[in-house]
Amino acid sequence: MRRYGSRTAVSTASLILILALCLEPSLGEGDGRKVNPKPNFLLFMVDDLGIGDVGCFGNTSIRTPNIDRIAKNGVKLTQHLAAAAVCTPSRAAFLTGRYPIRSGMAPSGQMRVVPFLASPGGLPANETTFATVLKQAGYDTALVGKWHLGVSCSNRNDFCHHPLNHGFDYFYGLPLGNVRDCGVNAGTVMRTKPTEQIISVVIAITVLILSVAFLKLYGVVYYNWRSYCNFVGLWVGLILLSFIFLRSFRTLNCVLMRNKDVVEQPFDLETLTPRFTEEAVAYLQEKKDVPFLLYVAYSKVHTALATTERFRGKSQHGSYGDNVEEMDWSVGEIMKTLDELGLTENTFVYLSSDNGGHIEEVSAQGEVHGGWNGIYKGGKAQGGMEGGIRVPTVLQWPGKLPAGSEISEPTSQMDVFSTVVELANQKAPQNRVIDGKNLWPLLTGKETASPHEFLFHYCGTWIHAARYRPRQGNSTWKVHFTTPNWTEGTMGCFDTLVCYCYEGFVTHHDPPLLYDIAHDPTEDNLIDVSSDEKYQHIVSIVKNAVEAHRRSVSPAPNQFAPSKMIFVPWLQHCCNLPYCSCQEETRGARS
Repeated sequence: MRRYGSRTAVSTASLILILALCLEPSLGEGDGRKVNPKPNFLLFMVDDLGIGDVGCFGNTSIRTPNIDRIAKNGVKLTQHLAAAAVCTPSRAAFLTGRYPIRSGMAPSGQMRVVPFLASPGGLPANETTFATVLKQAGYDTALVGKWHLGVSCSNRNDFCHHPLNHGFDYFYGLPLGNVRDCGVNAGTVMRTKPTEQIISVVIAITVLILSVAFLKLYGVVYYNWRSYCNFVGLWVGLILLSFIFLRSFRTLNCVLMRNKDVVEQPFDLETLTPRFTEEAVAYLQEKKDVPFLLYVAYSKVHTALATTERFRGKSQHGSYGDNVEEMDWSVGEIMKTLDELGLTENTFVYLSSDNGGHIEEVSAQGEVHGGWNGIYKGGKAQGGMEGGIRVPTVLQWPGKLPAGSEISEPTSQMDVFSTVVELANQKAPQNRVIDGKNLWPLLTGKETASPHEFLFHYCGTWIHAARYRPRQGNSTWKVHFTTPNWTEGTMGCFDTLVCYCYEGFVTHHDPPLLYDIAHDPTEDNLIDVSSDEKYQHIVSIVKNAVEAHRRSVSPAPNQFAPSKMIFVPWLQHCCNLPYCSCQEETRGARS
């Protein structure tokens, strides 16, 4: 009786429920209760791409239609700055939103990148990346491409610096990076003439010191030729082993990993970009229904240069142009996948380069293998020069970012951390200084001035320059305290492959050099500081800001100390022991 007698009540309730469901979207949007889906994030990082290499930044001879399309559909940043002019510290700052010196990632010597897969240095485990924050917020996170921020600390399997220990759920790529040695017949950075000369001198000095020490310790009376020869032979043998190690650099360090497993050693450089593309496309297809952060970090256009047959010899700029165009193709394939999956409208896209073009990169045949930095002086490794830190950057988010807009205000790659965290409706860590700022108000036009009043340009542990954007007016002042000593007639250091940061390779300026970078981006018009008290006041403001910034930096373990940079055999990752040689089973290239 109850079952049949309640039919009317049930029908009425069902009708009410159906009406409620139909009305919910409009009601929700009207009263703010409707929760929009979490935005996705697709971040591209190119390696050593010069700001003058991209069509939308003025290049007319290298074809970059896919990067140009992002700019057309979104925002172009013309004064976007890397926090360092070389990859390891630059990428550390990008991921954490902090100046590299705060995490111990600012080097003080010649070695400014993690040199070996088996080096114990790298991004400290207590640093927080934007991937860490988003993973905790329920995002799926992946890195496809170059890491170059260390792997292990004290034993091979602790993976303390590995991407999976820094917020990424998935990693497919290079734990170290690509250098000349990774190519076939591409030359070497490990056995350059200066390196071999240094090692030869070390051998000679070592033998001399050992001879003197032996004679002083044992005296002429106890002189024993057999003991002496054994003693010296041991040290000479160790040095010879170092030569053998240098000649094995490609095998030991040019490694491709999937998560924590070595899948190719050494990697095939020619097919690397298509494989990165396939991985990124497959990831998007698999994760289309969940919020994701995909970080695609190309090994291009760092030397060694190599492309698939499809792109070889097709550009107007030799191997370098071929590599830029293949990288742009890859960007297009990934962006096309976003469209096909219907993800474009809900995805924040960012593309930049880790530092400026490497102008000293010239092959043995005289072909330029490095990038072009357009009108800007200097290049990669020059921490205070525009050509080293001003990088081509474009962003897209249809319906959220104004299409075809251009922003010339100073911004930093460190800002990506704060912007991504804010857009994901999360909070940055409160127990550390975050130097990056939320760019969203500037990107959307709600604000017109940079969120940064000051930006400090490090070369290693030294501040070589600083940028001051007053809250009023439209000038941006740049002060150079230190500049590199270029090879005469160039804007690079061709004798040493890159410019170094410290004494003997730089010139200090007192008073410092002053430019209005907003109106003189080429830095051709040096301002005479003594000509006007206004300029003296500006320099004083910047100096005070530099001192205040230095006081804010707490000491951190130096990840570039000699003990962190050396090769530690038991940290070496290797497939197919003892040969350290393997090929990925599926190496097909989508073309």
